[in-house]
Amino acid sequence: MSDFEQKIVSEVLADFKKRQEARRPVELNWRLNMNFVMGNQFAQITPKGDIEDDGKQYYWQQREVYNHIAPILETRLAKLSRVKAKATVRPATSDDDDVASASLATKLIEAVCKENNFSAQLSLANTWSEITGSAFFKITWDPEKGRALDADALVREGDVSVTLCPPFEIFPEDIAITDIDKQSSIMHAKVLTTAEVKRIWGKEVKGGDVNVFSFDNAQVAGGFGYTATVPKIVSEKREDSVTVIEKYEMPTAEHKNGRLIIVAGDKLLYMGDLPYINGEDGGREYPFARQVCIENLTNFFGTSVVERIIPVQRAYNTVKNRKHEFMNRIAVGVLAVEDGSVDTDSLEEEGLPPGKIVVYRQGGTPPIMLSPSQVPTEFSREEEKLLNEFVMISGVSEVTTYSQVPSNVSSGTAISLLLEQDDTRISLTADSLREGVKRISKQILRLYRQFAEVPRVKRITGDNGEVEIAAFSSRNIDSEDIVFDTVSDIEDTLSARRAMVYDLLKLGLFTDNEGRMSDGIKTKLFEILGFGNWEDGRSADEVHRKKALRENLDFASGELTPDVYDDHTLHIGEHIKMCVSSKCNKDRALRDRVANHIAMHTQLANLNGEVSEMQKRFQEGEGIDGE
Repeated sequence: MSDFEQKIVSEVLADFKKRQEARRPVELNWRLNMNFVMGNQFAQITPKGDIEDDGKQYYWQQREVYNHIAPILETRLAKLSRVKAKATVRPATSDDDDVASASLATKLIEAVCKENNFSAQLSLANTWSEITGSAFFKITWDPEKGRALDADALVREGDVSVTLCPPFEIFPEDIAITDIDKQSSIMHAKVLTTAEVKRIWGKEVKGGDVNVFSFDNAQVAGGFGYTATVPKIVSEKREDSVTVIEKYEMPTAEHKNGRLIIVAGDKLLYMGDLPYINGEDGGREYPFARQVCIENLTNFFGTSVVERIIPVQRAYNTVKNRKHEFMNRIAVGVLAVEDGSVDTDSLEEEGLPPGKIVVYRQGGTPPIMLSPSQVPTEFSREEEKLLNEFVMISGVSEVTTYSQVPSNVSSGTAISLLLEQDDTRISLTADSLREGVKRISKQILRLYRQFAEVPRVKRITGDNGEVEIAAFSSRNIDSEDIVFDTVSDIEDTLSARRAMVYDLLKLGLFTDNEGRMSDGIKTKLFEILGFGNWEDGRSADEVHRKKALRENLDFASGELTPDVYDDHTLHIGEHIKMCVSSKCNKDRALRDRVANHIAMHTQLANLNGEVSEMQKRFQEGEGIDGE
């Protein structure tokens, strides 16, 4: 390795170590949050910068865990799972080409998400976001995916890869900058084995033992006379591994296209421009999408609800344990013994069971039980206050957490308000989720625009579950205006949608003046009611319309002959839209081919006097302008 490469490696390693130290306090909070979620709730951050537990101070001390964080987390995750992460691409204009391009882009996003199992990754990302406050996705082009281009399958056409990155792997340059695009550079560090490095980059690196996080059991809980184990986060060593550091730098005056440096151990694996044109207006940016639980104005990483609940959880565990210690004293009792009057060792070992013979010194005082007192009411009052604080801080009420209505609430309106408040609090997290999916969708389309220069075939799932084989290239992908089909996903339950549709049906809003409902409306209603894949919901008119739209795209390559089984009326309508579009106005030969095709449809249909004046003009070969 040359001196220049050695200098680059040294600079990257020094920068990585600096960023590790800057992020260490935040990372300790993440580890503490993870311990509390799993039940290790007597853990704390020590002054030396680690997560430890002091253990019991007395053998009789009650140290049980009453985990309220876990059900709160599960409730929030269940609500977030109802957020529809389905992106829709909006066409730039109303032209058929733009509409077809937007439809293709939407289906490409859906296909990539299914191929990368995005729904499962998104569920895991929600868990990381709720526990640590942040989660990241990495959107790259994988040359090893896609169809094989040679007999030995050594060369493939490549495809988009979407992978989840836990926050432990991301190191920003300035932790105080919250916007990912305003960071001068970002590091992505991950632990790989030397064999994986050899397979990916083709270079030999020296491996060693690398610390990673894993789970272990610790006896830190329990009570009077018993012990209990809880899982905790510990550090373990992974053998023959190395930390691979990818440093992404934004474009500067010196590096117009940015720079990517990849270092593993003490070797430089790659150095060059940012590989992806994935930014606005053909620029290059980071291949990452960020999702947060709650935005933190002073930190690149978000804030977790778990972090806010930890003080309340500690206080609740303390109150419950002290209350049980008081009850143990009442149940077991406390003996008062005169010094030297009895064998205290025997009494301590056996207590005062029924029928026990107590021998005490003549003239001495026999052992007596101290009269127990009642459990102070302050324990119950404090316990109730802490339960209310759980609701206030987490934004999750008893209705959703415990699946029961509070005892002091009997009004249906009040219950609806509680549910609405829950949805309002979690909507901030849902908005961050949507923004992350929107950024992922845009980068997927931009990667196809960059790398899919040669026409390729993609297996795409269409409406009603049918499978389509679409041929496309970068020229077919123009629209990037990403929208979402619904906004209030959390409140929009299936039962609420069905009730709304039934009310609209009663009002007659889906029928024409004669009370008839079109097949297209029926298909859409099946989808809204949750029967999108119902076989009877598929409309024959819709199939013919899609065939006509495919023919509109194929006119660019030459003449087409209509089939005798076509629905000629529908085909003529769609082809006329093609003729009056701006594309045909610019290409007279294309317009003539479409006009001839319409004439053939008219002849096959034998419409006689039902042909409109516009269609007659096409049949007579006059064209659009009557020339």
